Amino acid sequence: MATETPTGARGGFTAQLWASIVPTYEAILAHPFLTGISDGTLPPERFVYFIEQDALYLRAYARALSYAAGHALHPQDTAELTAGAAQAIAVEVGMHAELLDGFDAGPQARATPLSPSGELYVQTILAHTAQGPFSEAMAAVLACFWIYAEVGKTLIERGSPDPRYQRWIDTYGDPAFAAQVDRVLAIVDRLGEGASPAERARMQELFAQGCRLEWMFWDAAWRLEGWPIPKGD
Repeated sequence: MATETPTGARGGFTAQLWASIVPTYEAILAHPFLTGISDGTLPPERFVYFIEQDALYLRAYARALSYAAGHALHPQDTAELTAGAAQAIAVEVGMHAELLDGFDAGPQARATPLSPSGELYVQTILAHTAQGPFSEAMAAVLACFWIYAEVGKTLIERGSPDPRYQRWIDTYGDPAFAAQVDRVLAIVDRLGEGASPAERARMQELFAQGCRLEWMFWDAAWRLEGWPIPKGD
């Protein structure tokens, strides 16, 4: 499944990007967190942890998309990224709240701070998108878009016996989300075509970094990762 043509790949620069991270993507698909979602065996507390962490992450991701939009020269690119930022917030207040209610997660679960892995991911994308240039900002945010679209495409085929997990799968397996990712990939393809070899190498480096951070984010949920030293009062 991981070697199939990914969402939106046209044989251009994005195809090169995807080819460079296939082993990472295969590791993501094989991770027990995702296999547990598809076969329904994932312990609920790990999914609740993930959803709360993802809600916190998406707040920062919306800011990162807004930062990236600020570097765009084409109005349509700005519009696409700001729409993505709005969608990230909508997912947090909509699907995430619904899923937490479905697991009877109380206020304590919703007050969980970002994990070390989550903090690393958030600070990484915020730094790259704030600094720019636009090509690097897009490479930094691409993994979240593209990996989730591919995971959604795979898991929608497998399904889940747990309707709460299926609700999450349906969000990222939705053709509308795939279309959104396709538009983002078109931007990245265009940037890659006009970039120098050094700029393309940097974009590939940042995209690969983002894909590894995606694996770490799911792994943190699997391990219920916490800070080794508790926060002081």
